[in-house]
Amino acid sequence: MASTIKDVAKMADVSISTVSRVINDSKPVSPEARRRVLHAIEVLDYKPNEVARSLVTKKSNLIGVIVSDIGNEYVAQVLRGVEEIGRMYNYDILLSSSYGDPEVEIKFANLFSQKQVEGIIVISDILNEKLLYKIGEYKIPCIVVNRYYNISDESTVTINNKKAAYDMTDTLIDMGHERIAYVALRKDMDRTNEKYKIKGYREAMAQNGLKPKIIYAESTNEEGARAIFEEYEEEIREKRYTVLFCSQDILAIRLMNVIRDAGLSIPEDMGLAGFGGSDLTDLFRPRLTTVQEPYYDIGAVAIRKLLKNIEEKTEPTGNETILLPVEIIKRDSVLDLTK
Repeated sequence: MASTIKDVAKMADVSISTVSRVINDSKPVSPEARRRVLHAIEVLDYKPNEVARSLVTKKSNLIGVIVSDIGNEYVAQVLRGVEEIGRMYNYDILLSSSYGDPEVEIKFANLFSQKQVEGIIVISDILNEKLLYKIGEYKIPCIVVNRYYNISDESTVTINNKKAAYDMTDTLIDMGHERIAYVALRKDMDRTNEKYKIKGYREAMAQNGLKPKIIYAESTNEEGARAIFEEYEEEIREKRYTVLFCSQDILAIRLMNVIRDAGLSIPEDMGLAGFGGSDLTDLFRPRLTTVQEPYYDIGAVAIRKLLKNIEEKTEPTGNETILLPVEIIKRDSVLDLTK
């Protein structure tokens, strides 16, 4: 049978309240009494009830993390940053994957509140406003990481999407390309980061006296890529564009496959550039030129910010945005026309 706090108090010849004070370091205890209590805890191998302890100390050393899909590479890399930094500060992670179900996310938020988590990190590709409202009701510090939707009313760690798209477009222009089309994802465009990427692309084209061209994709799957090619096959074959700059890596890779299946060569007949910098961009051939987002760093900075709020007992303000830099990775999928 597991030892109880009463057993510790009896062996140490002190009151139960004195044992509680030693365990929770809540009030002064004489050195001799503390020594006896710690000795009794060691001998009896006593394990405090962490939930009960957290109610007293207000510290559970638990961070709840809600993710949309643990199998998603973006989510996995951000989560790695969260876990490794959390471990450095002696925090345990309670992880839940909703697989895109908003109601499941709310269920996990309720569970985290019951478990006395000190903070919550949401890593998702969906926008669940009801979830964020529920977390706000619990007054639990929260950081939201979402690479697709624009999260302006919540504390978040992200990148400057407009500048990143501008820098990539400017890089392609420096490589001698003038006929650059941007392939945007149409879904929820008024609420997503896509509108900022388009602004960055348009601005770079305009500053270089070039005419922009926006191509809209309905999805990032193979069907969506094939629909784009079928609609713009004539323009692609006639080389009206020399580069298709896609809003996501996976869309660029699927377009690359569809274009090659049609008998064209990459990058000789058409260049492809992406956005994200996932491991896939270095595995497929030709390797994809892309905007590399710092996924691991986003997770690491998110939990550092959350722990700082917890330590300083800062009330969630819901409007702080931390922007991290990106890197433009030039690879084989775009020809350098200046050489």
